[in-house]
Amino acid sequence: MTKTFRILWFSILLMLVVISCKPVVNLTAGKANLNLSKKEVLKVHNQATPKFKTMQAKVRVVYAAHNKEQTHTVTLRMETDKAIWINSALNLIRVLITPEKVQFYNKLDNTYFDGDFSYLSDLLGTELDFAKVQNLLLGNAIFDLDKQHFNMSVYNQAYLFQPKEHQALFELFYIVNPTHFKIDSQQLQQPKESRFLQVDYQNYQVIEKQSIPEQLKIIALDSDNETRIELGIKSVKVNEPVRFPFKIPSGFEKIDLK
Repeated sequence: MTKTFRILWFSILLMLVVISCKPVVNLTAGKANLNLSKKEVLKVHNQATPKFKTMQAKVRVVYAAHNKEQTHTVTLRMETDKAIWINSALNLIRVLITPEKVQFYNKLDNTYFDGDFSYLSDLLGTELDFAKVQNLLLGNAIFDLDKQHFNMSVYNQAYLFQPKEHQALFELFYIVNPTHFKIDSQQLQQPKESRFLQVDYQNYQVIEKQSIPEQLKIIALDSDNETRIELGIKSVKVNEPVRFPFKIPSGFEKIDLK
């Protein structure tokens, strides 16, 4: 498998990291509070975790890599803790992610993938599962924040969280906004592999008293290769019945993401 397709597959999963709905209340307004204890920050941050059953939306994706930029609109559906579903225009590419497996098929080249999270885990250098992907979707920390395993400091007018002990394969950083206490940025670095992933939540909004992302920017570096993804959404509905139709067409060739 070429490096270009690896990055594209990684980007397909990352572009799930967006949810919004109307009516909109911008969360950037308000007064910052930089005088809270770590316990207090984590309490407010956990209370801000969105809670809903289903969501569906149109997502505008701007994808830039290798000095080329593409813009696409896809349909995104989600059932919390159960399924994430993506469908491209004309049903050419369809993705279904559940706690058990990752599947997609591509009618452009008659291929499909049916497997687990091991490829994405190898790519990031840490174990990934459905819950961690969902955390990225909702603007939550990919690894749960807790007072026992993280140190907190004030950095650049925000709360910075770092693990008390970085793992051997990667370094992890969270920046929590002192106004609405959602994550402004989460960063994962693998110095030995020359890899870097940064997810910036550029704007949040309040939907039915829940804080969820509205605009995102993702930057992934692999040695000298940079991939940038910008996300925006429209036509969002929550807590309505949704379906996740998925059937791999007959005759398609299975691919191995290694």
